[in-house]
Amino acid sequence: VQLQASGGGLVEAGGSLRLSCVASGRTVSTYNMGWFRQTPGKEREFIAGLSGNAYVTRYAPSVTGRFTISRDNAENTAILRMNNLQRADTAVYYCAAGRNGIVRSRVSDYDYWGQGTQVTVSS
Repeated sequence: VQLQASGGGLVEAGGSLRLSCVASGRTVSTYNMGWFRQTPGKEREFIAGLSGNAYVTRYAPSVTGRFTISRDNAENTAILRMNNLQRADTAVYYCAAGRNGIVRSRVSDYDYWGQGTQVTVSS
């Protein structure tokens, strides 16, 4: 499966963004979908995951209550809605697809990656 992430940009603190991850080659329901982010000099960080059947979600504590992961089967797209963005959310955001099953948070649990989209939050 090939993944294409988009939707990043510059937003003021308190604002919102919607990231999209379009999959081609296989349907997103075949995989667990995850969103990660990374800042310079730091390891890639798990922020949200969705099981293949879309029944189970998992979030990092830092984004719980502000971010929502979902899936649009018609568009074969995984979506990350981000509300109340803060400067600490500034990063490159990556979508990923991994084996269907338990929603896991390690980078190594995901086999396919999008190219990343930059999110910058200004104060």
